Amino acid sequence: MKVLNKDELKVAEGVLFKHLPKSYKVYGFLYGFNRNKPNTLEVVVDSWPDFKVIICRPDPKVSSSHRVSVGYVATWLFDLVFIFQDKLAQQLWKKVSYYSMDAQVLQEMFTEEDVLDWSTDFTVGGLDKSNEPTLKEVSSIRQVSITTFTSVHLLFLADSSHLLTPTFGSELESRISSLNLSHVDLVNKTWKFGGNEQGYNIIKHLICNFPTCCITDRQGEPVSWILVYDYGALGLLYTLPEHRGKGYAKVLVSTMAKRFNDEGHPVFCFIEEENMVSYRLFKNLGFTEDPSYRAKWFNVRV
Repeated sequence: MKVLNKDELKVAEGVLFKHLPKSYKVYGFLYGFNRNKPNTLEVVVDSWPDFKVIICRPDPKVSSSHRVSVGYVATWLFDLVFIFQDKLAQQLWKKVSYYSMDAQVLQEMFTEEDVLDWSTDFTVGGLDKSNEPTLKEVSSIRQVSITTFTSVHLLFLADSSHLLTPTFGSELESRISSLNLSHVDLVNKTWKFGGNEQGYNIIKHLICNFPTCCITDRQGEPVSWILVYDYGALGLLYTLPEHRGKGYAKVLVSTMAKRFNDEGHPVFCFIEEENMVSYRLFKNLGFTEDPSYRAKWFNVRV
């Protein structure tokens, strides 16, 4: 096992690019890492440079002990920054993503090496469904429980020329904007997995550090919005009920997709299997999927 350094992460990003779309989840993390986006993860591989398994796991260097050892000599403002970082770590720390090109190597890493901390709960996100038997077998060996959190479609923009761009007037164009910190509470209240302090901190982190796009009403308040997860996927698309049926979601998705494509940013999203409204929306806008790939999120519990 090897922990990748800054230069090696750039090389790994190039390798994963060749394995898109199945590698999108980990590729998206590395894309952000290599462009200085904040994170609480580290990246390990089974070997280098010819790796078969790459894993994004909680970074053991991100802990409250760091704040205690440094913050006590800092100014009150500096200490508040560390307190916020600790809260962020608590919300985002215990998550794992990986891409495997060899199920046997993956199983060996999970059973023979201390790649993951199996003594604590964590979430495995964006797992290729074909790897599920391996994860379940390892969980039995490690004596932990594993349950499916959600199953999703991976949709991506394979060809920018296929992107459908809705037509809209200058009046609507003038109301396209970005979210700011004053909107965190609104987004949190409407997010399916939010509505609590954890959701508030996650959304605050995303709005502060990643692109957003929204459509406002004439008073300048957001009525429809889309965010980007820390692994680069479009998400949290939502329109207030009283403003639906006006094509706002199409405008937001196409606007963000065009912007990302022009910047060289990966353009993809994960849509829950039961969310057929969003699935049809992205498909109708020109997104596609690999029928041989289906992703899942799992909760691992001690």
